[in-house]
Amino acid sequence: MLKVSLWVRLVTAIVLVGGILIALPNALPQSVRARFPNWLPHSTVNLGLDLQGGSYVMLQVDFDQVTHDRAESMLGDIRAAFHRARIPLTDLNMKGDTVSVRVTDSGRIEEARKIITDLNPLMGNSMLGTSGRNYDISEPGNGAFVLRMTEPFKALTRQQVMSQSIEVVRRRIDELGTREPSIERSGEDRILVQVPGLQDPAQLKEILGKTAKMTFQLVDEQANPNASVPPIGSEILPMMPDAANKDLPVQKIAVHRRVMVSGDRLTDAGTSFDQQSGQPVVTFRFDSVGARQFGDVTKENVNHRFAIVLDKQVITAPNIMNAILGGSGQIQGNFTTQSANNLAILLRAGALPAPLHIIEERTVGAELGADSVKLGRIAAFAGLGLVALFMVLRYGLFGLFADIALTMNVVLLLAVLTLFGATLTLPGIAGIVLTMGMAVDANVLIYERIREELRNGRAMLAAIDTGFRRAMATIVDANMTHLIASLILFRLGTGPIKGFAVALGVGIVTSFYTSVMVTRLMVIGWLNIRRPRKLAI
Repeated sequence: MLKVSLWVRLVTAIVLVGGILIALPNALPQSVRARFPNWLPHSTVNLGLDLQGGSYVMLQVDFDQVTHDRAESMLGDIRAAFHRARIPLTDLNMKGDTVSVRVTDSGRIEEARKIITDLNPLMGNSMLGTSGRNYDISEPGNGAFVLRMTEPFKALTRQQVMSQSIEVVRRRIDELGTREPSIERSGEDRILVQVPGLQDPAQLKEILGKTAKMTFQLVDEQANPNASVPPIGSEILPMMPDAANKDLPVQKIAVHRRVMVSGDRLTDAGTSFDQQSGQPVVTFRFDSVGARQFGDVTKENVNHRFAIVLDKQVITAPNIMNAILGGSGQIQGNFTTQSANNLAILLRAGALPAPLHIIEERTVGAELGADSVKLGRIAAFAGLGLVALFMVLRYGLFGLFADIALTMNVVLLLAVLTLFGATLTLPGIAGIVLTMGMAVDANVLIYERIREELRNGRAMLAAIDTGFRRAMATIVDANMTHLIASLILFRLGTGPIKGFAVALGVGIVTSFYTSVMVTRLMVIGWLNIRRPRKLAI
């Protein structure tokens, strides 16, 4: 046990030196880190919202709107399918998650039943244990069909919408260039967003508050946009207000409901300036299918107006001068540079599958974060100092060895957090302080075992060897139970609890390494150099 191979010594030295170099930038100001050569690490631990300030937003997903949209889509599919088959119908209605229709030709009920069944796809998800079809179909009589959305389909839809919403929110925030945002599910229908360092929550709300569902629809040039009831097959939408003149009355425009090109076909979006007016514009590019659709509709509707609609608001409705076949174009509107950039971000990130409502928001000031960092640093140093003092008073020189190993544990812990880009929060600092107290447990077990062996009459070297060897099983068991607890906290916890679990879990691993390996190497080095005849511990 007291003999350590050369390769183990070299690996330990490399780990310790590498840990010091990686963790060192955390203790230096930015002005000093900027002068580091390129081969030295420059990264530091990311500070969470509670340490460096930022924006906090709680979003609620509007599942009712999703249910309405799915039912409306089914209603449209039934209308289109019956129209193609020339099946006469009446009483085509939608209420909540239920769609109903009546076939007036009794001789074609069987054909209508087959069409409706084909429009009701099979559903399967082994993770949720769902099966069957999306809608339960019933026939009250007299040619009527009633389709009601099934509960398993609703559950599957909720899961899909939540996952897609979180991903879209993440992409939108990443486009802002912020560092290490925290985006996670909270409960059944909420998403918690924390963006450290972002002190402008208004921009965050503007980015997250829009569904960003873009469509390209033809303008109904025959309809009166000020009419109370739009013509069948059309809808009246408001024009997007002028950002520079918000007091102007909102104009309306009538557009055909049929979507000629969906915004899902966009592959890229950016900002530019119009060469003639110098105003900010948003450029876009379609995929191959979208480019063909866009080219066909512009070719067939020259000298007609084409509306670009975002979240049921018309951005612009220009006149088609000629066919646009290249699959790209630009959106002109009443944009400022900021609003054009925000729209480009929304289009690149994609549309949200459901509207998100902001139900809670707050901004954490940098001053509060600075105070938290200061107090956390004081707590960490105080904990380290008190533990170190206790070990020296209790075990003398061997206590000093344990203190050196404890210091290296903190260094390696910071290095691991820095290396993997983890975010340090105030609960994370609490986890580090707790790790310091737990880190010397292994040394206490080893030293008490050595004392016991000396009292039993063993020689000095034999007592040290037995102490390290027989304490190992207890150390492994204790650290394993702590590690399991931290993994459970990380898996089931949210936000601050996860930050605490990460710091605690990483600290357990590094403390095991330093308490056993680093301490043993220091004891062996001291024995080889001093060659004491009597052990005082």
